Amino acid sequence: MNDGVNGVALTVFILFFLAVTVMGFLAARWRKADNEHSLDEWGLGGRSFGTWITWFLLGGDLYTAYTFVAVPAAIYAAGAAGFFAVPYTILVYPLIFTFLPRLWSVSHKHGYVTTSDFVRGRFGSKGLSLAVAVTGILATMPYIALQLVGIQAVLDVMGIGGGENTNWFVKDLPLLIAFGVLAAYTYSSGLRAPAMIAFVKDTLIYIVIAVAIIYIPIKLGGFDDVFHAASQKYTAAKAGGLVPLEAGQWTYATLALGSALALFMYPHSITATLSSRSREVIRRNTTILPLYSLMLGLLALLGFMAIAAGVKVTNPQLAIPQLFEDMFPDWFAGVAFAAIGIGALVPAAIMSIAAANLFTRNIYKDFIKPDATPAQETKVSKLVSLLVKVGALVFVLTMDKTVAINFQLLGGIWILQTFPALVGGLFTRWFHRWALLAGWAVGMVYGTFAAYGVASPTQKHFGGSAKEIPGIGEIGYIGLTAFVLNLVVTVVLTFVLRALKAPDGVDETRPEDYTADAGDPGVQTELPPATAGSSH
Repeated sequence: MNDGVNGVALTVFILFFLAVTVMGFLAARWRKADNEHSLDEWGLGGRSFGTWITWFLLGGDLYTAYTFVAVPAAIYAAGAAGFFAVPYTILVYPLIFTFLPRLWSVSHKHGYVTTSDFVRGRFGSKGLSLAVAVTGILATMPYIALQLVGIQAVLDVMGIGGGENTNWFVKDLPLLIAFGVLAAYTYSSGLRAPAMIAFVKDTLIYIVIAVAIIYIPIKLGGFDDVFHAASQKYTAAKAGGLVPLEAGQWTYATLALGSALALFMYPHSITATLSSRSREVIRRNTTILPLYSLMLGLLALLGFMAIAAGVKVTNPQLAIPQLFEDMFPDWFAGVAFAAIGIGALVPAAIMSIAAANLFTRNIYKDFIKPDATPAQETKVSKLVSLLVKVGALVFVLTMDKTVAINFQLLGGIWILQTFPALVGGLFTRWFHRWALLAGWAVGMVYGTFAAYGVASPTQKHFGGSAKEIPGIGEIGYIGLTAFVLNLVVTVVLTFVLRALKAPDGVDETRPEDYTADAGDPGVQTELPPATAGSSH
């Protein structure tokens, strides 16, 4: 690793960073609304984004700096098992094609800003809504932290901040500056800022991957040599090589399936979805988003290239930034580092907005100040988005990076437990609200305690997300096991509660709400001030 500062790469990185910073602040004037003091405007961009903006926003949401760093890092460290991210992003698109348009329609009809808004309206249960909101916030926090880890990896490779013995303030100052800029333009521009910056971020990532997938193998002697070098390393390490070991195939399959079910349960993915202007925009996006999966497959190959290039790092998360540093000319290494850095800013902004919307709508308004005006909601959401980012920053600066990664894995286990309430509610009212709440609680408790009992070489607890599946004996993804328990409890208790004639909550939705589009009669295209902050 470079001991000095790569001046050329740093200059290019700073130029791109300054450009997106200016764009972030200018975004406040982009499609400026008549009423800026509305959560619809600040938190959902006025629900006005078309196909391409939504595509870039969703891509910026789901394919983050951490994806850029971690997916090939997993392959660099563990072999083909790291490819699980590719099939799960393929599995997810048919799934979301079935339910995202329905969620958009009912949310647009009733002015829902969050998934918890929908759950409360569908099942008439503030308790279930609160459970979904708290889960979303908890799962999002470590995810934001990992975006900052991605920026930190790039800064480390560029030699910024000094060595381990440097004063902590000097070492972390670049990250603090990046955080401050992110916080400032998110506060002022809301969702419009990451929507505008996502164009730059995704364009840079596509350029970097296209160049890397051609240029680096040529320098290394071709793909035959790349795969041969990787195979030799895995064989020597008995890590399974280019095919996952038989013992790990259950883990691979359950992790891919569980991750696919969980991906669009995250609040930030729903925030990007609800910001679009029509149901048809969502349907089109579910058909063109697989282009990102193609990019992800190519990105994963960088892990093999890092092995063939002889990259040696103590932290696998540094493998790809170090590969770029070693293989690219300095100026293009700066472009690649900028792609990763900006790839952290976009999702971190969307995630903090999504978490803030959940707190404002489903905790502050539902339980603290039910008569909050739209302006008060917006103010609270802006402040909470700052607090969420501060929490993520503290998490990164005070905890070991491995801990941050494993807490993000725990977040995936948690967020999957909201699937029955959200997706189930979009298609049926049969599930009883109390059964859904009990199922969620069982899934959360099992998933947390099972993950707590997993050790790793560096951690006694929360060392991974795979454990023996009860009754099967194979090692599988804890989140999927917890989800199955959740679903079983929900179904059994629903039968019991319906037999006992336990009272249902009031459903404020109607069947036609789930297929309504923006131009349909009775569908609100712009919420008036009197209803913008209301759940009814």
